[in-house]
Amino acid sequence: MGIVIALDISMGKSYKVVYDDQICLSEGEIVHNQAGFQKLMTEIQTLPNDLMLVFESTGIYSKPVETFCQKNQIRYCVLNPLEAKKQLEQGTLRSWKTDKHDAHKLAQVHQQNIRSEKIQQPDIYHEMRDLSRFHQEIEDDIKRTRMHLHNTLQLCFPELEQFFSSRVTPYALSLIELFPHPEFVLQTSKTKIKNLLIKSTPKKISENRAKQKAIDIIEYAKESYPAVSSGSIQTQKVQYYSRQLLQLLKEKENISKQMIEKAKQLPEFELLISFPGIGEISAALFIGEIGDISRFSNHKKVNAFIGIDIRRYQSGKYAGQDRINKRGNPKGRKVLYFIVRNMIRQQKSAPNHIVDYYYKLKKQPHPKKDKVAVVACMNKLLKCIYSVVRNNTKYDYSHTVSTDQ
Repeated sequence: MGIVIALDISMGKSYKVVYDDQICLSEGEIVHNQAGFQKLMTEIQTLPNDLMLVFESTGIYSKPVETFCQKNQIRYCVLNPLEAKKQLEQGTLRSWKTDKHDAHKLAQVHQQNIRSEKIQQPDIYHEMRDLSRFHQEIEDDIKRTRMHLHNTLQLCFPELEQFFSSRVTPYALSLIELFPHPEFVLQTSKTKIKNLLIKSTPKKISENRAKQKAIDIIEYAKESYPAVSSGSIQTQKVQYYSRQLLQLLKEKENISKQMIEKAKQLPEFELLISFPGIGEISAALFIGEIGDISRFSNHKKVNAFIGIDIRRYQSGKYAGQDRINKRGNPKGRKVLYFIVRNMIRQQKSAPNHIVDYYYKLKKQPHPKKDKVAVVACMNKLLKCIYSVVRNNTKYDYSHTVSTDQ
């Protein structure tokens, strides 16, 4: 089986063992710094070229090891935690876990398991993944900050939420920061409010519109009955969360532009946006989470990567209900889910066989529940995207309809 180097990775260090078949050649601790990786590289250079480095993915802690392998062109295999757990428990009923024991066990069971070598993707896919994750983190922060702003506004000036009933806009946030409490409005003249709106709003606003908004906010202030005073900490919180939310929206827009610009450099971007309901942001997020989809040998492996492959359980006369595994990429699953939802919302803009399939499932003799139908559409969409990218052809409704029949 050749030489196997197994690492049990923890924060800032790894326990390393080197095996030739079932014989341990060396072992010891490797620190994740220049000296530690140089020491490991010196040892690797004394070993045959057909070696394989094996370790379990531990999130950010295993990234330095992966970078070391990529820079030095060392063959390596990354096991997901569930896969590693099953392999480490082979042939034993004892619950025994130490860094040293796990490293030895990873090497000892290497021959009994089919471990695929990690396929390297171009750096742009790694950059896209980082941008996609950052974009989603900012979106989560926006949701959380908006909830805090809502709670404080309900105490200070609830009528202001009418300025962004459907979505949060920079214009509305600038206005809220200026007038977080009715007293701020009632102490200011209509003309001054109008001028402040024109001066403070990041986007251009006409004088007539600013005048109308000034009239609206004065009426809101007259009707409002705040639960706290204008000098309370809650009023300060309204201004604080308004500034935070405005900054987050700017950062999200900036990251979106970066992500789209990078995605446009990839050939699959144009193929993805040819689907009705997949815009530039959705296409970029999809690429960021899936990576190079052509690296998968078939669409079923893409399903497993995302985590929408079927989990089936049957024992004797009992047959459990089929469910999706959810063992893959949850963020990728979320992106795909919203893409299908967006396709359904925009169904009138262009014909789409994914939407047709959704309504077909909903109209069967035994109609599927909404989420079940959406997941089935996610599966069908992944299969279609895989085919489109592999064949380098844009989406064609007439072709997909004819092949579905």
